[in-house]
Amino acid sequence: MTERTERSEGRADMPSQHSMSGRPRVVVVGDVITDVLAVLSGPLATGSDTAAGIRFSGGGQAANTAAWLAGQGAAVTLVAAVGDDETGRERVAELTRIGVDCVVERHEGYPTGTVIVLAHDGERTMISQRGANLRLTAGHVDAALAAAPDAGHLHLSAYTLLDVGSRGAGLRALATAHERGLTVSVDAASAAPLRRVGGAFLTWVRDVDLLLVNTDEATVLAGGLDPAAQARALTAVAHRVVVKRGAAGAVWVERGGVVEFAPAPGVDVVDVTGAGDAFAAGLLTAWLAGAGPRAALGRAGDLGALAVTTVGARPAP
Repeated sequence: MTERTERSEGRADMPSQHSMSGRPRVVVVGDVITDVLAVLSGPLATGSDTAAGIRFSGGGQAANTAAWLAGQGAAVTLVAAVGDDETGRERVAELTRIGVDCVVERHEGYPTGTVIVLAHDGERTMISQRGANLRLTAGHVDAALAAAPDAGHLHLSAYTLLDVGSRGAGLRALATAHERGLTVSVDAASAAPLRRVGGAFLTWVRDVDLLLVNTDEATVLAGGLDPAAQARALTAVAHRVVVKRGAAGAVWVERGGVVEFAPAPGVDVVDVTGAGDAFAAGLLTAWLAGAGPRAALGRAGDLGALAVTTVGARPAP
């Protein structure tokens, strides 16, 4: 098996996003995926047929967040791994077109990751082949961060930590960001793999600036408390915790005692795939620009609401 590193700069016809936004570059570390998205017409008929609208598109928590950040005018670098295959080239090319600076490892003999997403009635179920995402290396993360001297923030998809194959890369990203004085956010990713790794996850993310969890993830990490109490419990680990509650809105709790609630905009839900990634991008865009909790949650909710009104995990072209 061979590997090589490729840097694919954001669109050549665009001025520097850093100069456009005035905000520090965000380095996003994590997964690139091809989503096979099936929006079901009704409940899944196990063992039989269920009609659905099916599409292939770019996905992956880290790649989606990077795409939404770029759509908000942020300077963003995605650090990831793909297969040395046509699918990987397509995924990188589509991100590059919308302004994401992609620094990827290409791994011969490993496919670019694929997820089958079954979406119905405001929920989605994912069937995952992590593929080349499992091959992301600490050395690649080091090199990518060294090549981004204007970086001011690291956003880590916890899938990188939850998969043993890429865990070293995730831990290195957190350690290097701390050494360089970058602010750090972590999206907890998914309840089932969090349950498998247990309390080790909280050790890995100790003292990050911002931890994002949905209600299922918060329950795994903090027990069956109400969302504000869950967030407050998790501030023993992270300086700020945001619990995403879907249609019920979100709550922000800081270690110093600040608690802020925000409702979710009322919209007709088409597909929730990527909604949490859009929420994260909106939150980071506002917070890194100096917004307070209420304004940051408002921006996050608006972007999350935009995501659920369309099919797919990325901003509309």
